[in-house]
Amino acid sequence: MMESMIHELIFNSTNDGMIVINNDEKIILYNKSAEKMIGEESFAVIGKHIHEVIPSSKLPRVLRTRRIETNQEIRLNNGRKIISARFPIIDENGRLNGALSVFKDITDAVRLAEEITNLKEVETKLQAIFNSSDEAISVVDENGYGMMINPAYTRITGLAASQIIGKPATTDIAEGESVHMKVLQTRRAVRGVSMKVGPNKKEVIVNGAPVIVDGKLKGSIGVIRDVSEIQDLSRELHKARQIIRTLEAKYTFEDIIGTSTEMKTSIGQAKLAAKTPATILLRGESGTGKEMFAHAIHDESERKYNKFIRVNCAALSESLLESELFGYEEGAFSGAKRGGKRGLFEEAQNGSIFLDEIGDLPLNTQVKLLRVLQENEITRVGGTKPTSLNVRVIAATNVNLEKGMLNGSFREDLYYRLSRMPIYIPPLRERKDDIKPLAERLIEKMNQEYGRNVEGLTNAAHTRLMAYHWPGNVRELENIIGRAMIFMNKNETFIDENHLHGMTNVLSSEKKAQESMGTNRTLSERIEEFEKKIIMEALEQQNGNKTLTAKSLGLSVRNLYYKLEKYHLANNDVQ
Repeated sequence: MMESMIHELIFNSTNDGMIVINNDEKIILYNKSAEKMIGEESFAVIGKHIHEVIPSSKLPRVLRTRRIETNQEIRLNNGRKIISARFPIIDENGRLNGALSVFKDITDAVRLAEEITNLKEVETKLQAIFNSSDEAISVVDENGYGMMINPAYTRITGLAASQIIGKPATTDIAEGESVHMKVLQTRRAVRGVSMKVGPNKKEVIVNGAPVIVDGKLKGSIGVIRDVSEIQDLSRELHKARQIIRTLEAKYTFEDIIGTSTEMKTSIGQAKLAAKTPATILLRGESGTGKEMFAHAIHDESERKYNKFIRVNCAALSESLLESELFGYEEGAFSGAKRGGKRGLFEEAQNGSIFLDEIGDLPLNTQVKLLRVLQENEITRVGGTKPTSLNVRVIAATNVNLEKGMLNGSFREDLYYRLSRMPIYIPPLRERKDDIKPLAERLIEKMNQEYGRNVEGLTNAAHTRLMAYHWPGNVRELENIIGRAMIFMNKNETFIDENHLHGMTNVLSSEKKAQESMGTNRTLSERIEEFEKKIIMEALEQQNGNKTLTAKSLGLSVRNLYYKLEKYHLANNDVQ
């Protein structure tokens, strides 16, 4: 009796769960630990089939195999995990009397193992981030001794882990105070501290923050940025902004000086036009600022972050202009590049193309341009496959296109396609209120270019500028202001009338021309004589350069050559 009680006491005192079934697979013994794990008391399960209590039990299998099974993991109905060992119960005569299962609850152990695994994964990830950071990182303990550094720290400071770990936080400082020590003293973050670190006295900026765990200060973490790298990034950013600025446009509407009523009207029209996809035709004399308007329109439009392409239609021969505008396929002509070449229209895809001096466009090229405007596609020279386009066309001219339609040099259908949104830019003589602010802006610009400190115009100089008729418009004003500033004495700070040499020469040439004109000549002859003298003087001023001469006179290069032949100046010794 006593022995039986001892056995029962041991059976119920062990932390391992125990279940015994008979040969009929019914539970005959069931200890207290089993009750706790399974969640059912012994009186409720004794006599029941094992699968009624534990459906996943493999204990009946031991009755059939008579083999011991160990480390068998199963999940109970209540979700807990157990690991069991199963034994057949065989007497001394070899008879099978049932089976015993001894099992442990491993739910908490599994959860802990998973948490440890997760912590290791997190630690591995944090270590990877720590080591791969481009910013130098150092960590010290609550006493200010180095605990860890990353590879970037060694790269920037030149100090290895062996020189930092276990050493005071001030070890790496060449010039300045320790951010780590300040953080540990104040328990607050410290930002933007400049100092020099390492043997090479690398200039850096340091941010520090406290490491607090459960309300207790456990150390400090510092992030070091190399000042030279920041400066390099700043320079790269500046370059990128310049590239973007060039890509978008050189000028905005803020760059256009226009206080006169006439100019405000033109600016207002241009701003409205910029918000539409319509083709724009800028009309005005040479030097009035048509290209500046084109840039500003592009900058104000939705296309501002795409390319702005400028084409001078008078500067290229007909054959070259066509291949430049529309591109060409391989083998299109002798000397064509292998693989062909994208044209300027394709380069301007999703952006804007500025066709300057559109009035000088050859008739054959006008036909192709008309197709681009009508069909929104181009076909390369020598090609057959059209390419779709999404390009805003801004055209400009300083010639009378209506007259060109009458004499057959400009297509009527192209004219109407281009002039859906015409904008007239008045010449400087029609907006003389703008002369003073224009001159002031030019002086400011050229002070920077020439290293001067000119403050402005005298009243006499302003009066002279207002009296002049400005055939070369703003471009001529810029030329005269620039020339005046170049030849001023260093101690002179205001442009006076005597500095305006360019204007004096022009005005004197007008006077000489008038004196040389006989009263017996017809109006046409007088005009031709005056035009010839102006061309000769312009050639002399530009040292015989035909392109610059044409530009200064507001003519196309082709038109200038025509006039040189007309006045027998083609072989002028000025060249």
